[in-house]
Amino acid sequence: MSAIPSTNRRDFLKNCVAGAAVVRASGRLGLLSAVKQEAVLAKSRVVMAHDAMLHGAGAGVDSHRMLNLLDRAMQGLFDRDNPIETWKKLVRPGERVGLKVNALGGRGLSSNLQLIEAVCERLQEAGIKANDIVVWDRDSSELEHVGFHISTGGNHVQCFGTDRVDYEQELVTHGSVGSRLSKILTQRCDVLINVPVLKDHDGAGVTIALKNMYGVIHNPNKYHPNGCNPYIADLNMLPEIRTKMRLTICDATTASYEGGPGYKPEYTWKNNALIVSQDPVALDYTGWQIIERKRAEKGLKTLEGDSRAPHYIATAADAQHRLGLNDPRRIAVVDV
Repeated sequence: MSAIPSTNRRDFLKNCVAGAAVVRASGRLGLLSAVKQEAVLAKSRVVMAHDAMLHGAGAGVDSHRMLNLLDRAMQGLFDRDNPIETWKKLVRPGERVGLKVNALGGRGLSSNLQLIEAVCERLQEAGIKANDIVVWDRDSSELEHVGFHISTGGNHVQCFGTDRVDYEQELVTHGSVGSRLSKILTQRCDVLINVPVLKDHDGAGVTIALKNMYGVIHNPNKYHPNGCNPYIADLNMLPEIRTKMRLTICDATTASYEGGPGYKPEYTWKNNALIVSQDPVALDYTGWQIIERKRAEKGLKTLEGDSRAPHYIATAADAQHRLGLNDPRRIAVVDV
């Protein structure tokens, strides 16, 4: 189950408090049980799907195993047996879907081509036309460098960078952020699916779902002071991002625990996993813990000890943002 929508959380909490008061007054233990049950269900689901054989004997990813891994992740997230039905819960025919990948890390630490192919296959089976799907990031040359084929026409999946269409002229603002958004997001996408990579970041601590949105604005370098806090949270509050974001599929097949965001092979490991959620804050919190465990395994300091804990995650969850949940007691992590 995804996070409680921000518009409903306040009512939900009021209902819980009111329900508890009725129980104390009337002694109706059944009502108390129902309230407790509802509170238990009020969690963000984060699914981690693993396949130790995903890379096989070589460095590449097996396409068939990747499709199966994606199916299991989506089935776990939406609690459905049929993988196509999970996508039909997410998108509707006629919608234009943007897959925001991350190609910044270059070969070895970018959104995996086989994963994107699997997502595009399932989207089309769910009724989305091929040319209504666009795979994108900030720069076409970066996409080409990591193996994507640039395509800007025809009846097939589109793939290109913002450099081909530019950013909007109008500045949009929220809190500390004022930026121009990619025209791919504003003009080509009704639905946004975020496909980041699980990796360390030298300033922010980690860069996963929320920070991947730095790739949709014209001035990301402006928002790196103070560990990117509160900039990451404020950026994700922009309506064009917040209202279109329906899913995050984190590519954790190869991940980094130090030296990020660039690719440094000595600090990466084959994690052979996908992490999916409709709550980007819960996903980032979960990914942060994975990186911390790997750092401990390697004898490194915690990110807090290295003076770069990802405090922006808590900011994204606070009362001013409500972008998701960062309380581990309210995150249901499902391993499949």
